[in-house]
Amino acid sequence: MSSDAEMAIFGEAAPYLRKSEKERIEAQNKPFDAKTSVFVVHPKESYVKGTIQSKESGKVTVKTEAGEVDQIFSMNPPKYDKIEDMAMMTHLH
Repeated sequence: MSSDAEMAIFGEAAPYLRKSEKERIEAQNKPFDAKTSVFVVHPKESYVKGTIQSKESGKVTVKTEAGEVDQIFSMNPPKYDKIEDMAMMTHLH
């Protein structure tokens, strides 16, 4: 992984390419439940983060950041946000 100093060569684009070292440490320590964290298809935003609230009779209730629920996809832990090697990710969509 590249350090913050090495990412400086990308100038203003650096924050969009990779999280800072501080953000990566925070993401590694952030609570994450792989069984309830999902991405939900959203008509305007493409995908939004959601949390499964309940599962009953084949129906899943999800609380999202925005929008209606159509299709859900498993989510990777926050520590993988902007990761350089996608082979490390559990879920690829």
